[in-house]
Amino acid sequence: MKSIVYLQFAGNAKEALEFYKKALNADKVKFSTFAVMPNPAMSQKEKDMIMDAYIEFGDNVIMLSDVPPFMEQAMGKVTVGSNMLISIIEGDRETNEKLFNGLSEGGTVIMPISEAPWSKCFGMLVDKFGVTWKFNSDARSFLDNIK
Repeated sequence: MKSIVYLQFAGNAKEALEFYKKALNADKVKFSTFAVMPNPAMSQKEKDMIMDAYIEFGDNVIMLSDVPPFMEQAMGKVTVGSNMLISIIEGDRETNEKLFNGLSEGGTVIMPISEAPWSKCFGMLVDKFGVTWKFNSDARSFLDNIK
């Protein structure tokens, strides 16, 4: 199991991705947009936003995404300084559910652990201290399959 820093942006994740790619001399960069998520209510601008991006440099990984307007009600507006979360990107479902349930005590579940088009085990919560946690057990393999 591995945890990483996950950065969130208010529509400028592509710009941030290019900046970090260059600044960190990244070995590997992959990303997907919200266009892969079936939601006919999304505008084209929202579909073009980054849903998940993966930046590998040396032995380090950072992931990032946009928070489009349709997600702001559940997640809140992105605020500079509080636009980071901890993402669990590997681990079996049983372990992830146990961690998720423990972290959600006294907190707020944004998305319960469930299967999503991009992950067999995805969920999000804000713990009782205001820290956002994202579980995405297939993050690496999902992004590895993007051409």
